[in-house]
Amino acid sequence: MGIGTGIALIAIGAIIAFAINVDLGGAIDLQLIGYILMAAGAVVFLISLVLVLRRRSSVSTSRTSVDPASGEQITTRRTTDDGDAVV
Repeated sequence: MGIGTGIALIAIGAIIAFAINVDLGGAIDLQLIGYILMAAGAVVFLISLVLVLRRRSSVSTSRTSVDPASGEQITTRRTTDDGDAVV
């Protein structure tokens, strides 16, 4: 969703900055608004791209041992996801 939003903001900003030629009496500068929308779209696009391409690593470890008191086999699994551990 963020990548599409960024592209949409860039497109809308470019249309406002370059294609619309309306004189509003100096009250609103449409060209500046277009440039601001294009910059905001570029920031949204880059942040979304970084979040999508961020590498997630997961390490899973399994350990089996025998309980000396009962002779029962015990399996312990540990999963580590980006520094968080769950036992």
